[in-house]
Amino acid sequence: MAKRWAQRPEGSTWGDWGEDDELGRINLITAEKVLEGVREVRLGQTFCLSLPLDFPGGSSLNQRRYPPITRPTEDLAYKPDTFYNVVAKDSISRHYTDVWSDDVVTLWTQYSTQWDALVHQGALFDADADGVAEPVYYNGFRPHEDIIGPKEDAKGDGSGSVSFARHLGLEHMAVHGVQGRAVLIDVAHHLGNTKEWTAVGMSALREIMAADNVQIRPGDMVILHTGFTQQILDWDRRPDASKIQAMYPYLDGEDPEVLAWIADSQLSALIADNYAVEGWPAPSKEPHTLLPVHHLCLFKLGIPLGEMWYTQELATWLRENSRSSFLLTAPPIRLPGTAGAPLIPIATV
Repeated sequence: MAKRWAQRPEGSTWGDWGEDDELGRINLITAEKVLEGVREVRLGQTFCLSLPLDFPGGSSLNQRRYPPITRPTEDLAYKPDTFYNVVAKDSISRHYTDVWSDDVVTLWTQYSTQWDALVHQGALFDADADGVAEPVYYNGFRPHEDIIGPKEDAKGDGSGSVSFARHLGLEHMAVHGVQGRAVLIDVAHHLGNTKEWTAVGMSALREIMAADNVQIRPGDMVILHTGFTQQILDWDRRPDASKIQAMYPYLDGEDPEVLAWIADSQLSALIADNYAVEGWPAPSKEPHTLLPVHHLCLFKLGIPLGEMWYTQELATWLRENSRSSFLLTAPPIRLPGTAGAPLIPIATV
């Protein structure tokens, strides 16, 4: 039993891989799963599954997240925003023939193609078994003890960080490696490439998987293709604010069969080309989670969520070649302590 909790949520995987586990179902991506993925490679053709990281453009999709900002670094005299197109002969020494540029990026980690870390969403739960629910994250990690902030020098190294996940950050995924067999469920094709905000329940998923002979094995990464990010690309950084919040199909987190499928299938990661994988539940005065799939995956099962992946070209190729499985290589950037991170996933067929 893990020291951080006296009881775990029903149906959760807390403690299944040890009391200090920070990987969750990524533990299912074993050496054999990597080899399974490699055996899916027949042509060596690759597909980039990332949007350009300055898409979708603007902040109409999420008012808290903005496009990346780039600027020059300071120069050798500590003058800010100047080390760019530097002609060394003029600025440093007449003996040099070099021209240099150096930059810094301010990056919102969940603005574009991303992984959600397990620390991205926790819940109120009575982990102490004392009759009082307290805020906790996957495997019982605690706010302000394990996940620090907002607080001055949260990282404790003088870097100026105001938040820092001492546990459950995405660096653990990066070190473990995220490479193995993956499957794509082509929701867009079977729903007629609808642009309508459409809930996809388990009945529809079964029909789609049966029609395309999609077989999910334990440890597989599962991708849902809806068409969302193709529209994002088509808007070319000028999204329609009246449509972007509610468009294209999404996984129905209010369908208990969908939640049971996620749990029972033993998938290791759940990914979609849309904004949040799921939609929003109906209003209720009873205590409830805003995001049932996030709650199940991140808080209970330890399944990372991939959002806003670009899947159009891969989905088209798979359909033309009567395939649904491939090798996926998708580690997040190895930046310690983050609740989300961009990545450049690559599918190989």
